Amino acid sequence: MKTLFLIRHAKSSWDNPGQNDFDRTLNARGLKDAPVMAKRLLDRKVNIDLFISSPAKRAKKTCELFMHEMGIDEKQIVLKSELYLAEPPVFFDVIKQINSSINNAAVFSHNNGITDFVNQLTQARVDNMPTCSVFAIQVLSNKWSDFETAEKEFLFFDYPKQSTAFL
Repeated sequence: MKTLFLIRHAKSSWDNPGQNDFDRTLNARGLKDAPVMAKRLLDRKVNIDLFISSPAKRAKKTCELFMHEMGIDEKQIVLKSELYLAEPPVFFDVIKQINSSINNAAVFSHNNGITDFVNQLTQARVDNMPTCSVFAIQVLSNKWSDFETAEKEFLFFDYPKQSTAFL
């Protein structure tokens, strides 16, 4: 079995309205929320073997903050340009390419695609993946290449403004 954590980037800055969307950074709340959410995963005894992120600054920084909090060298991040503003088919393609030796993977990306994607995976539904939210599923397969057709089970959904994660 495999475990997948889908994480929307933390709150980004809109201080410079003329700035290219790809280059937007995290704001103060985003810089605070990402380590908090990483700690919540650690409290759940989550161990992530692979961190994959959109290369957009806000997604990459969110991923790096999670990695730092978890004691993982940020240089191990895998950047996938196709995850920038990706639609659900792209998520399937990226995940199917993960090496079978990896048991627990995290993918950092953007809305609206990440919300649309998580709603295709199990019976659990979310109206919106808030910034820095985590949607976790278990994949009932030993190979990521089988991800799209494999049975999946919802584990949890958590986000910064939620005081207690529901299972």
